[in-house]
Amino acid sequence: MKKLFAVPTINKKLCAHFGHSEQFAVVETEDQKITNIVFYTPPVHQPGTYPRFLAEKGVSTIISGGMGQKAQDIFTHHNIEVFMGIDSEDPAVLVEKYLADQLLGGDNLCDH
Repeated sequence: MKKLFAVPTINKKLCAHFGHSEQFAVVETEDQKITNIVFYTPPVHQPGTYPRFLAEKGVSTIISGGMGQKAQDIFTHHNIEVFMGIDSEDPAVLVEKYLADQLLGGDNLCDH
């Protein structure tokens, strides 16, 4: 089964705050294995633009340090799973941990 993950990044590592990312790593998996990773530069950040941008790419799970409630609500509206409280790491490593049920979420790292 094919599944797309998105990870907000700065310098190719997870960015703790979703809205401050430079790019999004979109990690494609099939049968629990990574098959491709593409880095996309998102549109100009405005409330709600990033969740819609990722939904249009076909993302089904977002792995993030934290994000505001509005972004969470928009992801929920698009049936996209939000996995938060993750520290900075390489997107491929994070997705591999997720697929192995070893990625531990935590508190929302976004403080506003």
